[in-house]
Order: sequence, then C-alpha cells, then structure tokens
Amino acid sequence: MKRVIITGGSGFLGRALTDELSRAKYEIVWLSRHPDKTRAVPNGVRVEKWDGRSAQGWGALADGAFAIVNLAGESIGIPPIPWTAARKRRIRDSRVNAGKAIVEAVRTAREKPRVVIQSSAVGYYGARGDEIITEQTSAGNDFLARLAVEWEASSAEVEALGVRRAIIRTGLPLDKRGGVFPYLALPFKLFFGGRIGSGGQFIAWIHLADYVRAIRYLIENENARGVFNLTAPNPLTNADFGRALARVLRRPFWFPVPAFALKLALGQMAELLLLSGQRVVPERLSQTGFEFQFADAESALRDVLKAG
Repeated sequence: MKRVIITGGSGFLGRALTDELSRAKYEIVWLSRHPDKTRAVPNGVRVEKWDGRSAQGWGALADGAFAIVNLAGESIGIPPIPWTAARKRRIRDSRVNAGKAIVEAVRTAREKPRVVIQSSAVGYYGARGDEIITEQTSAGNDFLARLAVEWEASSAEVEALGVRRAIIRTGLPLDKRGGVFPYLALPFKLFFGGRIGSGGQFIAWIHLADYVRAIRYLIENENARGVFNLTAPNPLTNADFGRALARVLRRPFWFPVPAFALKLALGQMAELLLLSGQRVVPERLSQTGFEFQFADAESALRDVLKAG
C-alpha cells in the first residue's frame, strides 16, 4: 500500500482527508503530539508521536512514503477569541515548525516521498475588495498574508531535494461537523441571520468533499506542482452567501451584524477574518481538468445541511 503521512490528521480537515484516502486504499499515518489522547482513530490508521518541530521519532516513516500532507497548525479562528501576541506567536510557530520538520524528514530519507502537499490559505492575498484573484496574484501585507508567506516557505526546501510540492491556498471549507461554518450557520438557525459588516466582502468557499477530492487529485497527478487555490469557482459576497444560506435553511435574512461590534469583541481577528475577504478563483486547478462536484454555493449548502 502507498503510505501517506498526514500532520494534523486528527483534526477536522485531516479526518475528512483520511476518509477519502482510506477509501482509495492508501496506508495512512497520523502524526500527533499526544497519540495516547487521540480519539476515534479510524480502523487501519497508524498514529505516531511527533513534537511538531522536528523529525525525531517519526522521520524514518518518510523513507519510501508516497506523500506527506502538511495540515498542522493551531486554529486561527476557532474558538473565536481575539488574537493576543502570544496566540499569534503560537499560530505562526505551529505552522512554520511543522514545515521545517517535514524538510528534515525528507532530507534524511533515502527514498524520498513522491510529493509534499503544503497547506496555506487564501489569506495569503490580503484584502482585495472585488478584484478577481488567481494563483498569480501577489501576497498581501497583513498578519494573515505574512503568516501564509512564511507557512508556504517552511517546506520549500523539499523541492531542492527533488520532491514535487503542491501548495494549497484554501478558502472556507463547508461542512456542518466542524471548522468555522457551524459558527456562521448558527445565527440563521436561530432566526438572527444577516450580513456581517457591509456584506460586500467576498467569501472564497469550497465544499469539504471537493476539498479532499482536490488534495487526492494533487497527490496523484504527477504534473501538479506549485500553487493551487482550493476554492469553488464561484465566490460570493458575504451578503449573497448569507442569502443562499437563509434560503436553504428557510430562515429570514434580516439581522445585520455591525462591524464596530465585531471589532470591539474580536479586534484584528474580526477585521481580517470576517470584515474583509478575497474573491479567489481556482484557475490552476480548473486548468488541470479537476471537476468540482459543488460549483455553486446553494447546491453545496443544501448538501452540507441536507435541507430540502
């Protein structure tokens, strides 16, 4: 069996990817800082201890592995609490150190992995208004953009070691079981849904099923290297996304959340995650021939929420 090592495998996205790859008969290894506390490990998944910053104890697994998927990193928006200086440091270090650990493991492997999938986010581009953003768009200059630049660079050395690398700049994954989406849906379920701030900021979203299918596609496509936006082809403004969500849930769209209240409660986190956005399109993914199951938000939301 082809071995795939996943950092962050026990998280929301890692578990979904594990399901996808297990169905395709890959051997899955999770790296965890606390293997003894990892719950609900799927059958056949191996959990190995790592310290989050080096190849100590697990590096030998990279020898002959088919792929390493780097999803590790402290949550940016969950729980939704302000970013203190200490939390920003943990967010940054957890990502950069994980990438460096992967480089260390690849460097010492006699038989190098075929591919490294490096996580990133659409926050790389910064706030761009209604500008259409492709993989060619330059980086922004706010906290999330600078973080993404460092995050992506952390594993860049594997390319010099002869390993194919694909960087996934991910939008908002839609799934009711985890991530930030349940927080967005809750006000609508309680009949208090509406736009956030001006409502004009774009949401770059992707159905979780397409997210994991895209990663598998990039793992298996030997010509896929470089940056790929993992977003659906049709980003929506916050207001239009909210209206679609309201229709699917059969709830009103009427109660706006003022920007000043969010800034007061969450500070910079509100400004960068909720009140600004990116109109990102998956140009390179589409050009390679990947086909989305859920290209429009309303069909994606109906599937996620299993609404009529």
